[in-house]
Amino acid sequence: MKYFSNKISIRKPDDMHLHLRQGEILKICAPESAKWFERALIMPNTVPPINNKERVISYKKDIEEAILNQKNIQTGNFTPLMSFKLYPDMREEEIVKLSEAGAVAGKLYPEGSTTNAEDGVKSWEQIKEALSAMSKLGIVLSIHGEKPDSFVLDREKDYLPQLFQIIEHYPDLKIVLEHVSSLEGINAVINGPDTLGATITAHHLSITLDDLIGAGINPHNFCKPVVKTPKDRQAIRNAALSGSRKFFFGSDSAPHPESSKLKAGGSAGIFSAPAAIPLLVSFFEKNGSKELLEDFISRFGAEFYNLPLNKSSITLERKESKVPERFSDIIPFMAGSVLEWDISVSG
Repeated sequence: MKYFSNKISIRKPDDMHLHLRQGEILKICAPESAKWFERALIMPNTVPPINNKERVISYKKDIEEAILNQKNIQTGNFTPLMSFKLYPDMREEEIVKLSEAGAVAGKLYPEGSTTNAEDGVKSWEQIKEALSAMSKLGIVLSIHGEKPDSFVLDREKDYLPQLFQIIEHYPDLKIVLEHVSSLEGINAVINGPDTLGATITAHHLSITLDDLIGAGINPHNFCKPVVKTPKDRQAIRNAALSGSRKFFFGSDSAPHPESSKLKAGGSAGIFSAPAAIPLLVSFFEKNGSKELLEDFISRFGAEFYNLPLNKSSITLERKESKVPERFSDIIPFMAGSVLEWDISVSG
């Protein structure tokens, strides 16, 4: 890592939690992530879900083609890291086939917890055989850690007992509490075993419930888990600045068309990919911890997933860059805002 007052050069980052959707949205959003990241762990809550070997292979091909077909956008050599969606009574032989297809993570969505999770898991006990197979094969368990029937601000906290039941029954299984959003979630990861990690998003570092509903409803800041109190945000910031290997970056960038965000019962998800890295550079710099940036976005996630570190680099420079107001019919996080950093060289 090299940094000066107006430039910073770091190992190319990994995004360990990314939604790219399908169809036209995939074509728009995949190149935006490929500009900034060498690799990204792709979430499987598509329709139909990514839950078998054939769909893992097919979806990875769709992502790669979406990036290759966007010649007008600077992209590097981007590698999609594939995951699969866990469903009740999944068999060991299915997990073996998914591993053979290159999947590095299995995603547990509690039933009804978020986008396309209506067919999710009611209890981890429904997937015992799958979890056992994942533990044997070294596949990481990625969890959307919320209890859907709890009060919205307590959903992460109320899920933690289930998390620790899984840890107790599968002590060798690596687990990621995704997009950690609460003081209780942060403390659970800190006090948990070394097999437990967590991803932190740029938006949970940046905003609170005030930015969602304080001065009127801003549906483009609505995500799950919802952003919470200043106390929760400070706990997340402290974790990111701690230098702990348990905490690493996962954007949870999750695009939806504007029409889906603005309707009654609007969709949860923040399209943060265009702004995430500049926001993180500013965050670490303002907290006097720029030397921790590379570990947070380029090292700790790869090490947790037992991946080799990226060899290419990215250079950012201090210059004003405006977040576009929209990408077709998708409104990005911080739309129209002027950021302090922008990409200079990638590759």
